[in-house]
Amino acid sequence: MPPAFYAGLKQTNMSDINQSLKKNNSFLFILGTGLLVGTLDIATAFVDVYIASGNGPEGVLRYIASGVFGNDAFSGGQAMIAWGLFFHFVIAFAFTIFFYWLYPKVRAMRSYPITTGIIYAIFIWAITNRIVVPLSNTPPMGPFKLIRALKAIAILSIMIGLPLSFIMKKHFKNKARVDEQPDDNFGFN
Repeated sequence: MPPAFYAGLKQTNMSDINQSLKKNNSFLFILGTGLLVGTLDIATAFVDVYIASGNGPEGVLRYIASGVFGNDAFSGGQAMIAWGLFFHFVIAFAFTIFFYWLYPKVRAMRSYPITTGIIYAIFIWAITNRIVVPLSNTPPMGPFKLIRALKAIAILSIMIGLPLSFIMKKHFKNKARVDEQPDDNFGFN
């Protein structure tokens, strides 16, 4: 190889490459985790609505789409169903990203994963039902019913809060192990 090739290698900063790989790994981790908890949550909503009313998933997704499109979501075509699914996953990813950001900053979250998952589910329920839904164009759900709220919190705990908590615990434990290892730049800086 010509000397210019080796000179270029010496200028390559391997820690920049490692940082880039870590960012890509974080993106893929958040993507996978958000897809998992979003899927668990929406599947549970589908089953819950089916058991309660015999209706399929279309109504759930149209209701979600109505947050943006109002009553047009209920009379619109198949696109409204797709929009509902899209908006559902946007919300699921937002809560996943926030949890990912918060987790390393709050020590108690790492020490008490079950409590963390349940508290985060209550947080998700409160933000969604007390801020997002009232500010959206969805039709009113009727008066507050404690049993409905507790059921929703239980579903959010089992399908989002606890999975997020245990997945993050494992991820950050493994990440700490990797970060503690020396950065091997193969002699290039």
